[in-house]
Amino acid sequence: MQSISNQVYIEEQYPGVTLGAVALSHGLVMVDAPPSPEDCRSWRAALLGLNSGVERLLINLDGHPDRTLGARAMDCTIVAHEKTAQAFRNRPNTFKAQGDETGSDWESVVGLGSIRWAPPEITFTAQMAIEWSNFPVILEHRPGPTGGACWVILPEPKIVFVGDLVVKNQPPFLSSANLPVWLESLEHLMAEHKNYTIVSGRSGVIPFGAVQAQWDQINALHEKLEALAQKQAGPDALEGLIQSLMATVKAPAEKQKQYVQRLAYGLRHYFTRHYRPSGSSELEEE
Repeated sequence: MQSISNQVYIEEQYPGVTLGAVALSHGLVMVDAPPSPEDCRSWRAALLGLNSGVERLLINLDGHPDRTLGARAMDCTIVAHEKTAQAFRNRPNTFKAQGDETGSDWESVVGLGSIRWAPPEITFTAQMAIEWSNFPVILEHRPGPTGGACWVILPEPKIVFVGDLVVKNQPPFLSSANLPVWLESLEHLMAEHKNYTIVSGRSGVIPFGAVQAQWDQINALHEKLEALAQKQAGPDALEGLIQSLMATVKAPAEKQKQYVQRLAYGLRHYFTRHYRPSGSSELEEE
């Protein structure tokens, strides 16, 4: 566990996600959970040493399985955006470790089996403040990577947890994305939180330049997808986009196959939803 400010900690040792913890006088606010219930128990044990009150609250930055599979094992109240809660309502009650290869990190976790989802018990629409100490913890709806994505903002220590909005040295998750909205959220981050410590939901503390690099990547991808759609190209045309995107990702060799699969899955679903829709639904599965 790494302290990034007084009372604020992150943990990067578990697969998939960067976890957060804010130790306040009234209790502990946690950001996301490891995908494995066993890792959740280890994380809970590590948090016992923090100087905080007795209450526990877990914030899901979106509904992606990498950050929500272990939520039930955290054994506390869960908070998320209303659209994330809606995504849970559209899922089976139990997760089973099978199906499409999505390039997610939970797919490399051994022994997951069947896990009951833990939908959020508290939801919000635009913004929510948790006032458990001398500074508020603010939850703010910032869609883009998913319809229900949110940030956790700590105004006093100037820290913002942005989930999958910005990732470094790996490709983004695209299957539930809205690229124009994603660009708007990135622009808001650059305009309003320039002097903040930015915590990526998968890459830990990132430099401010990584936000601009993410904007450049998403913008270029959006332009290419729009061009393919105007040409009425089919899904087969997405293969070239995968190679060009992978060329911009400084990923280790052992991750190349996983990341290609992530892009193939994400681009196929994004292209179908936005350019070949079969129905009109705004519900987005994470």
